[in-house]
Amino acid sequence: MERNQELTVAQMREAVEKLGSSTERYGDATLMRFLIARSLDKDKAAKMFVQWQKWRSDFVPRNCILDSEVEGELSAEKVYLQGVSRKGHPVVIVKCNKHISGNDQLQFKKFVVHILDKSIASAFRGKEIGNEKMTAILDLQQLSYKNIDSRALITGFQFLQSYYPERLAKCYLLHMPGFFVRVWKLVSRFLDKATLEKIVIVTNEEERREFVRDIGEEALPEEYGGLAKLILLQDFKLNPLDH
Repeated sequence: MERNQELTVAQMREAVEKLGSSTERYGDATLMRFLIARSLDKDKAAKMFVQWQKWRSDFVPRNCILDSEVEGELSAEKVYLQGVSRKGHPVVIVKCNKHISGNDQLQFKKFVVHILDKSIASAFRGKEIGNEKMTAILDLQQLSYKNIDSRALITGFQFLQSYYPERLAKCYLLHMPGFFVRVWKLVSRFLDKATLEKIVIVTNEEERREFVRDIGEEALPEEYGGLAKLILLQDFKLNPLDH
């Protein structure tokens, strides 16, 4: 970390303390994510960090969402975790044609946290550094009108923006049908510029080849041009952490 970044992080720590909270349990890499998300404005980053701490304490009091809390969502078998990409980012795949909009919004929000927490944790090697990122693939193949859920998409991206700053490396949208373009325009209104810049809609063969190169054949399932088998989120085993 450069000297000016170290100074900015130290100033952010002071700003968090002035807001009545603490950064004692968090390394510089974690705080740097919040600073980057707020254009290195220490006061805005401190406010975002404190809001995240409160949300995390209220919404994830055990610091994790158990499989048993989201069994209904897991049973749809629509999310897969594939290990890490060529750049070292966990690869999570969502098959959107297996998603049916439900009435239990609380469980869906818990499911979003469960996906993000487990995906990011799969990048830990003994311990969390704080700057781990993930790559997401939204597969829209065979999508029908019953699968369209703009609220779910907005929720997922807003959670990333508000509570997982700088955790998304890239998000690929595959096989987008023509009728989904209007839905995506609606969803895009809720995404900030930094998030939109990380989203790639794969529409031609050149973009598909770049997608395969970016992910790497080892992590990418066979149906997308790789060598791997699909691994359901609930079947993926995390490495134990050092104590």
